[in-house]
Amino acid sequence: MSTRILLADDHDIVRQGVHRIIEGCTDLHVVAQACNGEEAVQLAVELRPEVAIVDLSMPRLSGTEAIRRIRQQTPTRCIAFSMHDTQGHVTQALQAGAAAYVVKSADGSELVEAIEAVRSGRSYLSPSIAHWAVEAVARPNERAASSLGALTTREREVLQLVAEGLSSKEIAASLGVSTKTVETHRSNLMSKLNIRKASRLVRVAIQEGLVAL
Repeated sequence: MSTRILLADDHDIVRQGVHRIIEGCTDLHVVAQACNGEEAVQLAVELRPEVAIVDLSMPRLSGTEAIRRIRQQTPTRCIAFSMHDTQGHVTQALQAGAAAYVVKSADGSELVEAIEAVRSGRSYLSPSIAHWAVEAVARPNERAASSLGALTTREREVLQLVAEGLSSKEIAASLGVSTKTVETHRSNLMSKLNIRKASRLVRVAIQEGLVAL
């Protein structure tokens, strides 16, 4: 039986390359592709594929948040797919519910190995970042904490959209709320992150992998 896969990445060339790798396996099939986090969640809920490969740095909704929502709303198992190999990114993805983490510098065969592991109910970590999991177990009290931990889901959404350059009016239209509500969220997240200048929000969003450089 063929395993149905959702592929989410905001770069066409990456999706095309991964698609070719997957379709080279007779028992794997890409059923849909998404170019942003919101679309990834929507397609996962609609199609319920067995596996979703999700880039962590996507517009509209970060890959980490997309994984969290996909896991909350579907039985789909997720593979975090990222250029980032830091402890913070790995920890956040796994905490969001990712069953595997594959770095984009990996060989195509590694991604296939991750898919096979995930669809069998197992986990997978790229060898280059596996040590972070070992450190988390060996030193549970020293686990890297994300500075976004205190933010609500809506505040994380506002932070990402601010970092993407949208105005409060544009964010309000995108989220279906009032401009005043957006301003309240901005004020709250700046307070929680101990930030006084709005320009620093972009730096935090990049550091936390919500937007790519």
